[in-house]
Amino acid sequence: MFVNIIILLVLIAITVGAGWLTWRAVRAKRLWVKIAGGLGAGLLTLVFAAVAFFGGKGLASTYFPGAAPAPELTVAGTPEQIARGEYLVNLSCIGCHSAVGADGRPTEAHPLSGGWNLPATEGFGFIGDMITENLTPGGKLAGYSDGEIFRVLRHGINQDGQLLGMMSLMPYKQLSNEDTEAIVAYLRSLPAAESAGPTGDNLNFIGAAMFGAGMFGPLQPPAPDVIAAPPQGVTAEYGKYVATFGECRGCHGPDVTGSPATSVSAAIPNPRPLVGTLTLEQFVEMMRSGVRPGNNPFPDTMPWKNAAKMTDDDLAALYAYLVAPVK
Repeated sequence: MFVNIIILLVLIAITVGAGWLTWRAVRAKRLWVKIAGGLGAGLLTLVFAAVAFFGGKGLASTYFPGAAPAPELTVAGTPEQIARGEYLVNLSCIGCHSAVGADGRPTEAHPLSGGWNLPATEGFGFIGDMITENLTPGGKLAGYSDGEIFRVLRHGINQDGQLLGMMSLMPYKQLSNEDTEAIVAYLRSLPAAESAGPTGDNLNFIGAAMFGAGMFGPLQPPAPDVIAAPPQGVTAEYGKYVATFGECRGCHGPDVTGSPATSVSAAIPNPRPLVGTLTLEQFVEMMRSGVRPGNNPFPDTMPWKNAAKMTDDDLAALYAYLVAPVK
C-alpha cells in the first residue's frame, strides 16, 4: 500500500511538471517550439494524468472502499447448513480455492488450501499477486468472525476493510443470506490444512491502474444486507439463482449471454443458442459428461466438472433459465 501511494504521488508530481512544460511551450516565441513542445509536453501530460487518475481510482476502491462493518453474526452450524454449504462450495469455491497441482493451478480437489496465483499462472503476473486464500481453519479465516466471512462473500471486503480483487468480480454477492451462512458453516467444519505459501491480494500500481480503468471487467453492483433466494423449483427464476451459485454468471455474464474479452481474459461465448437446440435430457447429459453434441468436448476453461455435481432439479432449473427469453 505504502509503495503504491508513493508511486501515485510521484506520478501526480510528474503530471504537474509536464503541464507546466506545456504551458511554457505554448507561450514560447518560436512557432516550432509552440507546436512541437506544446504537442509533446501536452501528450505527456495527458498520459501521466490518465495513469495517475486510474491508478488513484484503483487504489481508492481497493484500500478505501467505504466498507460497512461486518455484521454481528454467529452461524448455528446445523447438519442441514453444513450439507447445503458443502454442496455450494463444491460447485463454486473449489474451482479457485482447491489445492494447487504441480502446474500451480487449482486441482478442483480438497483440501481447500488455496495458493493459486492467478496472474502468475495466466500470464499477467506484471500486475502483482492475487493468490487464493486457504478456506480451511488452517488459513486466515481461522481469525475471522462468522460476520467477517459473511462480509467477504457478500461485499468482497476482507478483515482489514480492503476490497478483494477477484471476489469483487464474482456473482456471489447475490447469494441469499441463508446460503451465505451455509457456506460459512461448512468452511468452519473443515479440517485444518496448512497453506504452502502466502495468500491474498497484493496488486502493484500497474494492477491498481488497470483495476481502476475497468480492464479486468465490470465490478458487481453493491449488494444489500439481506437477500432471499427465490423458491426452489424447476423455474427460470430459480435457474438464474442456480447460475449464480454455479458460477455461470461470473464467466458468461450477468444474463449468461456471453462476456467480452478483457485485458487479461478471452471473450466467453453465449451458451444460450446451443442450449436452445437441446432437450433437457441432452443438456443434462452434456453437463454431466463435458461433451457437446457431435462428440465435441468442452474447452479446458469450462469448469463442467463442477457443474456436473449439480442435482437433477438444479440442472433442470438452469436449463429452464437458459432457454427462457433474456429479461
